[in-house]
Amino acid sequence: MMDTAVYCQRLVREQDPDRYFTALFAPEARRPHLFALYAFNSELARVRESVSEPGPGEIRLAWWREVFEGGRGEEAGAHPVASAMLQTIADNRLPREAFIRMTEARVFDLYDDPVPTLNDLEGYAGDTSSALIRLASIVLAEGREPGGAEAAGHAGVAYAIIGLLRALPFQAQRGQVFLPAEVLARHGARRDDILHGEATDAVRATLADMRALARRHLEAARSATHGPESAPAFLPLVIAELYLKKMEQPGYEPFRTPVEIAQWRRMAALWWAARRRPKA
Repeated sequence: MMDTAVYCQRLVREQDPDRYFTALFAPEARRPHLFALYAFNSELARVRESVSEPGPGEIRLAWWREVFEGGRGEEAGAHPVASAMLQTIADNRLPREAFIRMTEARVFDLYDDPVPTLNDLEGYAGDTSSALIRLASIVLAEGREPGGAEAAGHAGVAYAIIGLLRALPFQAQRGQVFLPAEVLARHGARRDDILHGEATDAVRATLADMRALARRHLEAARSATHGPESAPAFLPLVIAELYLKKMEQPGYEPFRTPVEIAQWRRMAALWWAARRRPKA
């Protein structure tokens, strides 16, 4: 797995540096499998940016689904991320169904359809972000049942919402709004205002509501239990909360304030959180 492991590690460092740094706090023998998971997630997340229209994106996602269904043997073997993922699945007895659901959920990314309800958004986050934390937990437990499904569920929803709020300006520029229509309607906010980058009072109220929801899921994730060996899978929440705190500050402008945290602060927060976690 050496060549594919190096490829996945480099890809994650370039495309998903926050998860890359959290993986460094995992036992060395588990890191290649974590990098394979996170590289696969990056591959899915980048599909929309890599195609000019939804059709080719659906074909690319269908290719991944076929890989996990047992097809595309030679092609998968020649693809460094697919090859690493199949090895990781085999070595850690990971459920292929989770990867199929993750791939199918990402079809939504290809279109500009509105998210109807909070339940729809949480379901999307559950099949993507929560599933990734759950799978990483299994990897860290060396294929054993790690417990902590409830913690992973809440953690993934919190992480996804914070990420979507942070990416709001970028998504608006490409015509996409992940804020649920029911929350927009509750505050009288218009989708077109978001697409035009207008932070009306109604839009601000909607965003405050979503930040509060992310905060509730963060607290629920902390209150739920998981095995100590799974701790590195939950470390991305440490960085996500830094972003959330920045968006909660007075004077935050959702379409103009960059939601960035200096690398030294992210690393310091991770080091402190890892130092305080219970030993496996």
